[in-house]
Amino acid sequence: MHLVPTQDEVVDLLRQTGGLRDGHFEYSNGLHANEYLQVPLTMRYYEAAKILSVGLSRLLRANSEIRTMIPELSIVAHAPAGLPIAFGVCEALRAHQVYWAENPSASEPMRFRQYLELKPGEKVLLVDDILRSGKKLADLKALVESHGGEVVGLAVVIYQPTPSTMNFDPLPFYYLAKLEANYYKDAKSCDLCKRGVPVAKVGI
Repeated sequence: MHLVPTQDEVVDLLRQTGGLRDGHFEYSNGLHANEYLQVPLTMRYYEAAKILSVGLSRLLRANSEIRTMIPELSIVAHAPAGLPIAFGVCEALRAHQVYWAENPSASEPMRFRQYLELKPGEKVLLVDDILRSGKKLADLKALVESHGGEVVGLAVVIYQPTPSTMNFDPLPFYYLAKLEANYYKDAKSCDLCKRGVPVAKVGI
């Protein structure tokens, strides 16, 4: 395993730990795909979690601007899936602290966990396990900025873009591996459905 794991090493690790599965999947937003990825299934294992967190932290340290911020840099993630990555990256970087946000219910906006108070002007790195549509990271960014924080970059373990993935330019964006799943907008356009491959319904 390299100091920063390669694309192949990350994918092999995900497959070995059940975090990446092949098949026919229907996401909760209606998209169909030939792969299903759940990084938390890989993060269950200490060694795997350490490899991914430390590898991502090494990518971040390579940015001289972010490296100088580390003693005051805060990590912000969405609970629950982003938290293992956030705590792992914070420990590996020796960053300042971790904040996390959550959605109390589907009808309520994202908010910080009770007693977590972001300070105006605080430098923030957004962290998550996966970037697919980008909606959660966009909501996190808006939440941080509404509290006066400054987002300085984004970091995820896996970049798995969909046809509607958001663009976060000009913010620096870091990931360990990029996965190109075959997405279909619905069952009518899905080749797997047409071939009669059994489908499993999964969350995003």
